[in-house]
Amino acid sequence: MTTRVFHGGSVFTGTGTPLSGQAVIVRDERIDRIVPESELAALLGAEPEGSVELIDLHGALLSPGFQDAHIHAVGGGVELLQCDLSGTESAQEAVAAVRAYAEANPDEEWILGGGWSMDSFPGGNPTRDLLDAAAPGRPVLLSSRDHHSVWASTTAIERAGVTADTPDPSDGVVIREGDGHPAGTFHEGAGDLFGAVRPVTSEELRYRGLLRAQEELIALGITGWQDAMVGGGGAGIADPLPAYEHALAEGTLRVHVTGAQWWERDGGIEQVAHMVAERQRVTALGSPERLEIGTTKIMVDGVAENHTAAMLTPYRDAHGHDTHNHGLSFIDPERLRAYVTALDAAGQQVHMHALGDRAVREALDALRDARDANGPTDNRHHLAHLQIVAEEDVPRFAPLDAVANLQALWATHEDQLDELTLPFLQEGQEARQYPFGDLVRAGVRLAAGSDWPVSSAAPIDAIHIAVNRTVPGSDREPLGGAHQRLDLATAMAAYTSGSAYVNHREHDTGSIKPGYRADLVVLDPSPFEVAASEIHTSRVTQTWIDGVLLHSVETADSAATRTTSIDEEGELS
Repeated sequence: MTTRVFHGGSVFTGTGTPLSGQAVIVRDERIDRIVPESELAALLGAEPEGSVELIDLHGALLSPGFQDAHIHAVGGGVELLQCDLSGTESAQEAVAAVRAYAEANPDEEWILGGGWSMDSFPGGNPTRDLLDAAAPGRPVLLSSRDHHSVWASTTAIERAGVTADTPDPSDGVVIREGDGHPAGTFHEGAGDLFGAVRPVTSEELRYRGLLRAQEELIALGITGWQDAMVGGGGAGIADPLPAYEHALAEGTLRVHVTGAQWWERDGGIEQVAHMVAERQRVTALGSPERLEIGTTKIMVDGVAENHTAAMLTPYRDAHGHDTHNHGLSFIDPERLRAYVTALDAAGQQVHMHALGDRAVREALDALRDARDANGPTDNRHHLAHLQIVAEEDVPRFAPLDAVANLQALWATHEDQLDELTLPFLQEGQEARQYPFGDLVRAGVRLAAGSDWPVSSAAPIDAIHIAVNRTVPGSDREPLGGAHQRLDLATAMAAYTSGSAYVNHREHDTGSIKPGYRADLVVLDPSPFEVAASEIHTSRVTQTWIDGVLLHSVETADSAATRTTSIDEEGELS
């Protein structure tokens, strides 16, 4: 049996104020106990010589591993292996990245990838001619950062057979030139017009993408997640479930994953039986602590920056006048209520993308109907994103046991929000952006995630925004007002014990308690020991999963050093 002792720092247990003067003892893959440091020498003195590894935190924070409650890990990993635009900050940089990739990969028939930002282009709509110049004659298809739009070259558009006569689908918009020809940007369901010609992502590439993503995420302190789209695909994201099953079989899946099975919005209630059967099939693989898929993901609406988020009030035009556009409800509200009721009765958790205030109301109405029909359950349904929540709907969450799944990194002023969203919303709606503080005061459970690769997966960066509501170094007012800020302990809990609860893993992860898995992260400096404006400076120096060190930053200033003995005076050394 291997015994490790973390000492010399503070301990965030998953809720509340961090403990000081305490040590955490880990035996093999489990947490054994938390003891006062003053008692360590006596407790460990009887241990066989050389059997104890002492890990001095040097003032850093020991925390439960972070859990991301809304992520697309395999898709993010695949994009890192393709034409990755996530690091570009302008149209010029994006085009240069495409050109460089095209030149470096002359044998790839299609150039695929993503990560471009809408705020890099006029009106959020990049044009086909830019891709035609960067990769002449080649089909190029690139997802936007939020995966609600795709950017296509002329060759890709021609191969898909999309012309001026092709109508917009009911769930999407084709941006067009003056003569009606596609201009190069396809929003929401319009991206599916390429489905028949776009190359399918191979299982081998998906598996490599998963391993790449797992490496990246573990380095950020993430030890588990909920993948928000398995069992199906859309917007160029191939089904990641085979990659997870492959990794499970090979023993390379180190994190624990809850998969949210994708609800096809054009399908019907017959999907419920299929999802239950798939849940049972994956459970029969015998490793539910590593992989289970008892969740269903439903897209209720789109996103505000392309005006497809479902709103109670109309979007305005560039002159401030009301339009007839209230966004898109991807599923008729009456059918949504029936589907959620059936899923709830079948024991499926429901994970709903609900961004606009009308979508949030429709999602809560569906949970109300499920509660009325089935009574209380332990399915832990959750609503993700919650960009705008009507004030009168906030008190509805807690009585329905609806968890608020926060993507806190978005809760700040930034170009995409300030240029493509806020000018087109009604007066007063800026104050309703991401109302985290209102939700906490209403007693709503919180979970947290990133939606990576939509945005950075780094939990500390998101926690910084949750606490400050501004980006580091900004002198702007907090988005929505200071009353929507979270305190640090609440934000940390959302990313640890809160997400563990949503993932039905709070019995052995998300907290530092005796008997829990030793999924741990070391943060230096402790975010609790710096000013709120400096939380972003905290860095992950170690990540442990099941008591095994999987990521370590070894520098002169590293938070944790490892020693292996107790000296003759009974002191830790």
